[in-house]
This record gives sequence, structure tokens and C-alpha cells, in this order.
Amino acid sequence: MGKVTGEQILFGILAYIWILFLVPLLAKKDDPFIHDHAKQGMVLFIAWVCIYVVGSIIPFLGWFIILPLGNLLLLVLWVWAIISVATGKQWTFPFFGEKARAWKF
Repeated sequence: MGKVTGEQILFGILAYIWILFLVPLLAKKDDPFIHDHAKQGMVLFIAWVCIYVVGSIIPFLGWFIILPLGNLLLLVLWVWAIISVATGKQWTFPFFGEKARAWKF
């Protein structure tokens, strides 16, 4: 992969801001760097929703263990993703990232 442009970095970072992963996913389909980060951003968003739902439903265990630890883990992964975009590197979300890369749309 060649040098990453400022536009790619901007759209790559945008891919990790909640539901805004849809903007680079739809607007930059022809750019593999941006498209890959948009898919990873979608996986991160889905993971965050799952942690919130499961942590909110399960009393005590969810409230005091799943939500805080899950959010901390996802926050660390989110920062890691932003740093990898800013440095022009591809990033793969642990566990589900390779599956997201295989999605075709």
C-alpha cells in the first residue's frame, strides 16, 4: 500500500466515531484503506451496542463487571484504532475483525 493521504486519514478516523462509519463506508467504496477501517468501525460499534445491552440486562454482574470492563476494553481498542489510522496502518479488530474484512458491500 502506498502513502496514506490526509483525506484517507480523515475518513478513517470518521469511521470510528459511532454510527458515522456509514459515511466512509458509502462515500469511499473505491478506497480499500477507508473501506477497511469503516468495516472495522462497524464491528467496534456493534461490539459496543452488545456490551451495553448485555451489561444493562444482567443485574449486578452486568452493571458492575460487564459494562465497566467491556467499555474500558472497547475504549482501549478505539484509541488503538484511531492511532493506527493516524499513522496510516491497517487495523484489525480482535476476534471479529477478519470476518468484517470478508464482508462484501
